[in-house]
Amino acid sequence: MIDLTGLAALAQRHASDLDHQVAPFMLAGRAVDTDATPILMGVVNLSRDSAYRESIAVGEASAVRKARVQVAQGAHLIDIGAESSRASAARVGVSEQERALIPVIEELSSTGVVVSVESYDPALAAVGLKAGASVLNLTGSALDDEMFELAASHGASAVLCNVLGAHARDLDGTTVEADPVPKLIDRFGERIQRARELGVASVAIDPGLGFGFSLDDQRARAKYQAVTLLHSFRLRALGVPICHALPHAFDYFEDQFRSGEGFFAVLAHLGGTGIYRVHEVPLVRAVLDGLHDFSVEQGEL
Repeated sequence: MIDLTGLAALAQRHASDLDHQVAPFMLAGRAVDTDATPILMGVVNLSRDSAYRESIAVGEASAVRKARVQVAQGAHLIDIGAESSRASAARVGVSEQERALIPVIEELSSTGVVVSVESYDPALAAVGLKAGASVLNLTGSALDDEMFELAASHGASAVLCNVLGAHARDLDGTTVEADPVPKLIDRFGERIQRARELGVASVAIDPGLGFGFSLDDQRARAKYQAVTLLHSFRLRALGVPICHALPHAFDYFEDQFRSGEGFFAVLAHLGGTGIYRVHEVPLVRAVLDGLHDFSVEQGEL
């Protein structure tokens, strides 16, 4: 059960991690304090195999429209990918992904929409950045140096995802640990240092709750995700913003699954998250506005 007693015990157990400050995140040249202004990363999927049907664009015009709607609803940037990370999804060739990505990114970036390109392939990252993307959402770690050099050469920010394997489509089947935070700190610490050595000016980290670990029981998976969201503040010792792709937990929410991101946004906020990758932009925007405006103290009206 999540209750005040449990939250107070968690805070007391890791009291030294509560006050860590994190660097601003750069969005197309603009520095954003993600504690004061949490960043919403809307999602547009160009692959029809993506799990979240509502985010799928059926063509260039559809993708541009969905992205602009999400920006109007409060998204600060739009994450665009052309291949699903689902293990059962079909692989999409580099040339096919390029044909889908380039016109969408060019159209959006030319009109001032901040775009993130999601990829683990340097060729696709290069294409997306050249087309105007200003954030690289890196869903792999096998080719970090090449990816970091690309981001640095384009002045782009990078989100480093924790992927247990070479990349999102090549996982090694690692079983989750009861407390993954110590290893995440070591793993992310090395990657952040290397990114900075290669000239990446702005970095965020994503613990990878959307993929990358072996837990076949979906209810157990949701419980693990909830706990990890609450413990995320312990990663702030690394000094960079934390990004989370909010879970859906269909096995809990069933026909109300579209409200799941709102619930997990609360846990992510309590865990010190600064960047929220979401499909339900207006819902999460409203939840975060409430969490930032409301107070736990009486007399603060």
